[in-house]
Amino acid sequence: MCGRYLLYSSTDVLARAFGLDPTDRPNLAPRYNIAPTQDVPIVRLGEGRRRLDRARWGLVPSWAKDLAIGTKMINARSETAHEKPAFRQAFRARRCLVPADGFFEWTSENKVKQPWLLEPAAGGPIAFAGLFEHWRSPEGESVQSCTILTTDASADIQHLHHRMPVILAEASFDRWLEATVDEARPLLCPAPVGTLRARQVDRRVNAVKYDDPSLIEPAPVQASLL
Repeated sequence: MCGRYLLYSSTDVLARAFGLDPTDRPNLAPRYNIAPTQDVPIVRLGEGRRRLDRARWGLVPSWAKDLAIGTKMINARSETAHEKPAFRQAFRARRCLVPADGFFEWTSENKVKQPWLLEPAAGGPIAFAGLFEHWRSPEGESVQSCTILTTDASADIQHLHHRMPVILAEASFDRWLEATVDEARPLLCPAPVGTLRARQVDRRVNAVKYDDPSLIEPAPVQASLL
């Protein structure tokens, strides 16, 4: 799964990596502990080009009564998202890329949760396969939200978790954003072994209130959890 990730690449780097229009470069602050329900950058098609947009992390289906359902929709299983009521319309018409510089998983020993950073071995940023949706409240509030698709973990990271985000190669971006459902589904597979490297990082990652570069420095010796 993917319950926390980071994005610190500059907008210039993102523009080159995702083929964004030179005029579409909003200022993005580096973030080292992105959590569900927060607004996150997504890349989607708009007016015939790729655009950097924002969405609330945790997809809210158009038929939802309120935003609360989004907390359960931060991830969607890639094997079934195309047919599930909460995701199938977005899978058909509203696919996106979610830029990231890595994501976190946890191990537990003696009730101590140790975060691990899984980051691209060749450097970032990388693109998670995502879906986005539009929701309007009874009062007329409009919210754009998104989810990250997951698949089986690559063999080299299965010791950390049995699931992982779908990571799309740059050559697959257009196909994911524009192709039919049947053409897009084969892209939803584990990343090749060696795509990611894993290392322990500071346990302050466990608390959403912390968000700074020191979180991803080599993990210090820590006697207890926060």
